[in-house]
Amino acid sequence: MLKQQKHWYDYLWIASAVYLTLGFFNILFAWLGLICFITPLLIAIVKGNKSYCNRFCGRGQLFELLGYRLGLSRRKAPPKFLCSSWFRYGFLAFFMTMFFVMLYATCLVFVGATLNEAVTLLWVFKLPWNWVDTSFVAPWMAQFAFGFYGVMLTSTVLGMLTMLLFKPRSWCVYCPMGTMTQGICQIKHRKENPNETPNKGNCRTAEGSCQ
Repeated sequence: MLKQQKHWYDYLWIASAVYLTLGFFNILFAWLGLICFITPLLIAIVKGNKSYCNRFCGRGQLFELLGYRLGLSRRKAPPKFLCSSWFRYGFLAFFMTMFFVMLYATCLVFVGATLNEAVTLLWVFKLPWNWVDTSFVAPWMAQFAFGFYGVMLTSTVLGMLTMLLFKPRSWCVYCPMGTMTQGICQIKHRKENPNETPNKGNCRTAEGSCQ
C-alpha cells in the first residue's frame, strides 16, 4: 500500500509546539497566537467551510500525534453531552466571557493599572511568570500577552485531557473556534443557498462527532 503523500500543512503541529515553548521563555510570543484566532474565522467567512480545523490546525495535529502515534489516547468516543449544542455554545459563551475579562484587564493596565506578571491556567490558577523582561514594550502589550497565553495554555490543557480520555481530537468537538466557524459556514451556506440544507461535510470538524 502506498503511503499517503505529506503536505506542508501536515507539519503545522510543530508550529503549535514551538508556540507553547516560546511563550514559556518570552511571554511576548503569545501575540502570535492571534493567527490561530483570526485565520479560522477568515477562512470560514470567505470560503464557507472548516478547512482550517480539518487541515491547518496545528493543535489538532499535535493531539493526533500524541494520541495515535505515541498511543497516549484511549481512543474512546467522547460522551454525548460534549457534542450537544447546549454544551458547545455554552462553553463558547463561557470561553468568550473569560476572553473579554482578559481584554478588560488589558484595558485597565492601558489606563494605568499595575501589570500582573502571571499566567492564569484553567481560569483559576495563577502561575507566576515574571522571569522575562517586558520593560521594552508598553505594559498593556505585556498584559495582553500574559492573558492570551493563559487562554492558549488552558485550551491546550483541556485538549490534552480529552485526548487522554477519549479520541485524540475530542477537543475539536467543543473547541470554541470550531463552534464559531461551524456557525459561520452554516449561516453563509443558508444565505447563498436558502432552499438547501447546509453541507454538513463542510461544516464538520475532523473527528468532530461522538460516534
